[in-house]
Amino acid sequence: MAKKDRLTRVAVKIGKAIGRADRKAHQVAKAGLAAKEELEVISKQVEALKRQLQKTTKRLKTAFR
Repeated sequence: MAKKDRLTRVAVKIGKAIGRADRKAHQVAKAGLAAKEELEVISKQVEALKRQLQKTTKRLKTAFR
């Protein structure tokens, strides 16, 4: 009976380790998805600022002529 108890304890330890690894993997994936969404928002803001800068540059060039 002692061997079965020992095997059970080892199986529980393995299950815990797998559960922790799985939970951490889910957390990392979730963080990666959030970072991707933030990057998309930032890139859209950069594009908008780029267009605004082009318009302002064009206006200044015509104003200085």
